[in-house]
Amino acid sequence: MQRAQKLRPLRPVFLYESFSPPKLMFIKHYLLAIRFFTRIPITGKLATWVGYSPEMLRASAAHFAGVGWVVGAVAAGVYAGFDALIPSAFGPLIAACFATMATVLLTGGFHEDGLADLADGLGGSYDRDRALEIMKDSRIGAFGAISLVLALLTKIALLAALGELHALSIGLLIWASHTVSRALPMGVVALLPHVGDAAGSKSKPLAEQVSSKALWSNFLWCCIPLAGIYSAWSAIELIAILCCGVVAWAVMVWRLKQRLQGFTGDALGATQQVCEISLLLGAVTVCL
Repeated sequence: MQRAQKLRPLRPVFLYESFSPPKLMFIKHYLLAIRFFTRIPITGKLATWVGYSPEMLRASAAHFAGVGWVVGAVAAGVYAGFDALIPSAFGPLIAACFATMATVLLTGGFHEDGLADLADGLGGSYDRDRALEIMKDSRIGAFGAISLVLALLTKIALLAALGELHALSIGLLIWASHTVSRALPMGVVALLPHVGDAAGSKSKPLAEQVSSKALWSNFLWCCIPLAGIYSAWSAIELIAILCCGVVAWAVMVWRLKQRLQGFTGDALGATQQVCEISLLLGAVTVCL
């Protein structure tokens, strides 16, 4: 008689194990982008399952605009909540303050830090190498502090100005601004070389190879928020809002090429902030 084989204890079957490999990798790359650009906790077994490698980070570039879905949705929800709770003339201003605070807390001020560092570098020296050296300093200088305060105040003012619109329209505009502004920096990566400290830079893997697939994927992430704006207004207004963001992006590409002859991680964060503000400015100008 054959010896009876011992039965191994059954292990739980996780939901993700039923997916096909392409869908699995899509989820892993998206979660890695969320982990890299937000403070949303992806730890323990989930973090082990997601993993990390320069190749995976490069692939996660396809989902940077998808991070904007999460951040924009949180900002829109916080804005709508406080605007509804405070039915007064100051409601939109208070809602704008808390929505901005929520995005800073959710992302850890990741992009705002890049804006401050770039402002310190470009404002602190006209010499390229010296500017890059200043940008690596963790301390914030006068140019960085001024640019950060002005950027936050401008965002709050523009969000407060949107308070005259319907709540759904405000939410769509906030959602779209966060999504599109995270897609546009990928154009910087595609057009300019990476400069600075390659060994210690977190953005270096992104510079080695940015595929057309990643660019198209970011575009697709933007389609649904933009379709929402199109349904609320018109194609002309949508194009006008997008033009504001694209013009800001083009100015950033020109300035980075002129001063640094390339981009750094801080430059990408600064580009996101400038484009977000420009999109909100376009929304206020066109929709009010």
